[in-house]
Amino acid sequence: MMKPTEYLKNNFLFFDGGMGTLLQSAGIPAGELPERWCISHRDTIVDIHRSYIEAGSNIITANTFGANCLKFPEGELDTLIGAAISCAREAADSAKTKAPVWTALDIGPTGKLLAPLGDLDFETAVEIFAKTVRLGVKHGADLIIIETINDSYEAKAALLAAKENSDLPVFVTCAYGEDGKLMTGAEPAAMVALLEGMGADAIGVNCSLGPKALMGVVEEYLKYSSLPVIVQPNAGLPRAVHGKTVFDVSADEFAADVCEMLRRGVRIVGGCCGTTPEYIAALVKDAADIVPLPVKEKNISMISSYTQAVRFWESPVLIGERINPTGKKLFKEALRAGDTDYILKEAIAQEERGVHVLDVNVGLPEIDEVRVLTNAVREIQSVTSLPLQIDSADPKALESALRVYNGKAMINSVNGKAESMAAVFPLVKKYGGLCVALTLDEEGIPTTSEGRVAIAERILSEAEKYGISKKDIIFDPLAMTVSADKSAPRVTLAALDIIKERLGCLTSLGVSNISFGLPSRDTVTSVFFAEALERGLSAAIMNPYSLDMMKVYYAHRALSGLDDNCAEYIEFATSLTDAAVTEKKEVAVNSKIRYDSELQGAIVKGLKDRAASLTRSLIVEGNAPISVVNEHIIPALNLVGEGFEKKTVFLPSLLMSAEAAGRAFEVVKEYVLRGEEKKEKVILATVKGDIHDIGKNIVKLILENYGYNVYDLGRDVPAELIADEAERLCASVVGLSALMTTTVPAMEETIRLLRERMPTCKIIVGGAVLTQEYADAIGADAYASDAMDAVKLLSRLS
Repeated sequence: MMKPTEYLKNNFLFFDGGMGTLLQSAGIPAGELPERWCISHRDTIVDIHRSYIEAGSNIITANTFGANCLKFPEGELDTLIGAAISCAREAADSAKTKAPVWTALDIGPTGKLLAPLGDLDFETAVEIFAKTVRLGVKHGADLIIIETINDSYEAKAALLAAKENSDLPVFVTCAYGEDGKLMTGAEPAAMVALLEGMGADAIGVNCSLGPKALMGVVEEYLKYSSLPVIVQPNAGLPRAVHGKTVFDVSADEFAADVCEMLRRGVRIVGGCCGTTPEYIAALVKDAADIVPLPVKEKNISMISSYTQAVRFWESPVLIGERINPTGKKLFKEALRAGDTDYILKEAIAQEERGVHVLDVNVGLPEIDEVRVLTNAVREIQSVTSLPLQIDSADPKALESALRVYNGKAMINSVNGKAESMAAVFPLVKKYGGLCVALTLDEEGIPTTSEGRVAIAERILSEAEKYGISKKDIIFDPLAMTVSADKSAPRVTLAALDIIKERLGCLTSLGVSNISFGLPSRDTVTSVFFAEALERGLSAAIMNPYSLDMMKVYYAHRALSGLDDNCAEYIEFATSLTDAAVTEKKEVAVNSKIRYDSELQGAIVKGLKDRAASLTRSLIVEGNAPISVVNEHIIPALNLVGEGFEKKTVFLPSLLMSAEAAGRAFEVVKEYVLRGEEKKEKVILATVKGDIHDIGKNIVKLILENYGYNVYDLGRDVPAELIADEAERLCASVVGLSALMTTTVPAMEETIRLLRERMPTCKIIVGGAVLTQEYADAIGADAYASDAMDAVKLLSRLS
């Protein structure tokens, strides 16, 4: 039988619908793990699969969504995955259909948040997914579907595990919120850049919301993706009716909305929570007369961080050059001393000065570059959402940093030497990236523009052998110092012209090289920058502290029609302060969040060590510990919380700020009496049968930093244990979490028991499958949509 990716070239692919919904109808007890039904209720699972095949599904999702080594011992995991794939095979063999049917190994999230936001190490996550992948291959899966992922870093770990441990087609779908972003902040374009760059075979959206609510996200995927796009929506939002979960979108409405997506270019569809064979049958029937649109190469060059994409061609991209030891004595000293805080402050300062990408280079002969570069990438990504340009001449350091990078990076650099291309191109292919290519080779740097273009052509040809598109190559035709060669600027600019026009490729320059050895370097550099911009320069590695450079950039965008109503130029020009014309020529800082003290700023920016140091200094200087808390720490958390609610700050920044506040609180505790009674006692737990505790752990961190006394009972917690602990502690509030529809009955059972034994205790619920209406129906006092919402509810309820 042909592969599903071959069939897809001329046909739509139809996945099945929800499994949990049908298992609930079949009577699965609250808290029981669905994967075990592949053995204990094999016939039920086979019947569910068969009903979807006969409804028209040609990809059947094995009942392995939660099958990982965190939930099951290794021997049982092997047995369960084998049984799940066998159930799907049996259903396909016995179904009344002649259409091809493939079995997908279903991989869901681990339920844990990856470091630095959580406690799950990236490589540990890769190995957790790898064990499941290897067992799926062993038992004969036809493809892999990685689904319901709400964190870009976990998506990378799962995809990396799939690609390193199988040659099966890999599809990846993510779960988006009503704001059109993942839980940790990624916009659709960022996920397209990451997943397409790493070699997924199809990408898209599942779960989350009903089809109408997902249309905006789907449009973004169709705009940027050169891969087939998948959509598997829920049947709308869930609610409880007479103790059962029902959804608010009918089969006919679902089919009509999803078919509209097919008409716009989506190629793979199915259903998620709340959908049944009836939904799939209606979808297949309505899609019968729709002609699949071809999947086209978009030729869009993008890089990404864990939240945002930077798109080239739209506007010149500024790459901050300051995290680089070349010519920087203080930075070299910081690297030798292991002073990460210095690097983080430099990253934040450049972001505030308006760059779009940060170059990260830590190359010094006397340091362990592999370790230092990898750590720098991790730490910088904990305080800024800008994409990074990972800059190293050491392939081992490049690979180590690329592996842990959360997004699609710029890779600096490769050149025309055979040795360089053989070392770097495999990394670009494996991890994805926009590769900076220098126009030099074994003979050195050509003195003519045509010589440099010839090297660029050879680099493109070699990259193609690795399957690397020219959209993922950006050429640096090398700015050489004008004081040594008066023709150098003309040669570079001419090469830039040819590469752009003849080769149709992106260009980048380290513009400051042009003025080495000259006085008033900013004058020469900024004029050269202006000339390069006029010729269509795509990106520049530059000094954002230079007022002359920033003036050129904003003026160029205004004059080129890239700045609507000159709005950005006006904002830039009016933000200049007296400090901007000092000898250092620094541009005034424009922070996203205004704060009133240095300690507040450190907490807002997530600078943990700095926050602790400033707290200690304030107290030593005579400030009362309680005033430091009330006047600095709590206001800083509130500022970040307000940004989170307004969607100008995303979850990673919220958590990093909470950690910085936590470090500040630790210092405060050293100066106050221990054992002081905190605010109300709050119990948190993920209900029986559910191992997903990301949301709960986030709530715990935030509540603790607001002074609440939090008792975390963990995940998969029986109702009786929650009630026992609530009674023992005389808790005033219990917070319950559930991710899956199959575990919501366990939440309802827990609420019922708490009402019997602790009638005065307030109950807050949250989780991906919950809504306010649902919370009301199962008897909760309140529904928290996120951690900051929980803080507000607690202050009101307690």
